Amino acid sequence: MSLAVFVVTLAASVYIYFGYPALIFLVSRLRPRPFQRGGEPTVTVLIPVYNEEGVIGEKIANTLALDYPPDRLETLVVSDGSTDGTEAIVRRFGDRVRLLSIPRSGKAFALNEGARAARGEILVLTDANTLLEPGSLRPLVDPFADPEVGGVCGNKKQRPPAGADTTAEGENLYWRWDKWQKALESRAGSIFAADGTLYAVRKDLYVPIADPAQADDIAISARVVLQGRRLLYEPRAVAWEEAPAEGRDEFRRKVRVTNHSVRALWNLGRGLWTSGFYSVELLSHKFFRHLVPFFLIPLFLSNAVLAASGSPIFRILFAGQVLFYGLALAGFALRGTRLGKAKPFTVPYYFCLVNAAAFLGVLSILRGRRLQAWTPRSGLSS
Repeated sequence: MSLAVFVVTLAASVYIYFGYPALIFLVSRLRPRPFQRGGEPTVTVLIPVYNEEGVIGEKIANTLALDYPPDRLETLVVSDGSTDGTEAIVRRFGDRVRLLSIPRSGKAFALNEGARAARGEILVLTDANTLLEPGSLRPLVDPFADPEVGGVCGNKKQRPPAGADTTAEGENLYWRWDKWQKALESRAGSIFAADGTLYAVRKDLYVPIADPAQADDIAISARVVLQGRRLLYEPRAVAWEEAPAEGRDEFRRKVRVTNHSVRALWNLGRGLWTSGFYSVELLSHKFFRHLVPFFLIPLFLSNAVLAASGSPIFRILFAGQVLFYGLALAGFALRGTRLGKAKPFTVPYYFCLVNAAAFLGVLSILRGRRLQAWTPRSGLSS
């Protein structure tokens, strides 16, 4: 029994982190799918906000300065019941920005209302705490010249804040690895889903979010592919965001993200399982990745039992696991130091942080916890 558990959980873990990337690499080389570029479609940059007075002014100025014809660019801010000075700041920009003020209902409802009110052919969804490079909008929207393209995801980059611990270092490593996979998926056909920092979809493909307790970026972008269009990744469409300053803040955010992401994937219904190779992407890139801790725990325990039986190979493998988790603990202890930024500590520490958060996030779903209200860059709220 221990051997069977060990083999199954090891195979699952290896596939998720190494097997799937190898598979998508092979598919992207054997079956690449090019696409057309060109044109200047009308665009609505949709910015949902809740109490963002500290960043909204800079965000709007950044949007208005994008390299795109002003007569083809609409900036629409949807205020989800903001109670601070956010709406007053938006109004200072006059006719250059539209403000849609709605009662406090949650981000999903704000996005639905904004999409309904938008005038552009293309919806560009982005967060208030995200700044775009001036030349980001054109490469983000010109793939829509191809009628097969229904959505495009931008390239999220992070700046570590002053005094950040090693969590920011681990987050950047994680995103570089994740974006490499997205580039391969895009070359092969479609990425599994967009990141909410910056992405664009055709307005007529926007499906209103029915369940507010889910990841809106996955809920919106995945349904573009389920409607028969492609979802691409564009590395030149760069969006900058501040990296997490402390591990505990990032941990709480990851718990919330897991809860929302798994719900969004599950809400795809039959499409999660019956969409051909796209289902392989959804399951491998995201769904099963959130389940990794449920493989790692029995992997460790079964390895401990097998190592106690005296087999040298299992003793070596178990020693490797103990060393890895020991380095993770050291990374946690050293996270505020220069030494803690070394990859032998950063990688195990962030790997364990992400998977511990995924474990709690899945448990929160099993307990029936639904997280609907949103507070940008925060932890759990309900």
